Amino acid sequence: MKRLSLDELAQLVSLPPRTVRYYIQRGLVSRPHGERRGAWYDQSHLDQLLQIRRWTEAGLSLERIAELLGGGALDVPEAPRRAGQVSVWSRVYLGPGLELHLDPHEAGLSPEQVRALVAAVMEELAALRRE
Repeated sequence: MKRLSLDELAQLVSLPPRTVRYYIQRGLVSRPHGERRGAWYDQSHLDQLLQIRRWTEAGLSLERIAELLGGGALDVPEAPRRAGQVSVWSRVYLGPGLELHLDPHEAGLSPEQVRALVAAVMEELAALRRE
């Protein structure tokens, strides 16, 4: 890959140059090759910034990203929910006055497991009504 200026690198990752400089200052991205106006960036810098963007889009804080880049455990926890965050919930109609609301992703359930859960709830509901 050719040598990239700060502006070229920032444009490739859709970040302002100021943010790239901040990531370098925080130690999240390697320092450029050369100094001052002669400084340049390469593919490794681009890869680092793309990884950081993936993690920030997944909701990780810069502190957590620094831990991961420093060799921290790769078990990336889900970010806590915050006001304004969009999530998709499933609503299962069980009968008059009864609905099951769940977020399969947050619950860690596959579509097959959701179907099994609904079947089990329907069976239990039928048993309760027979009593």
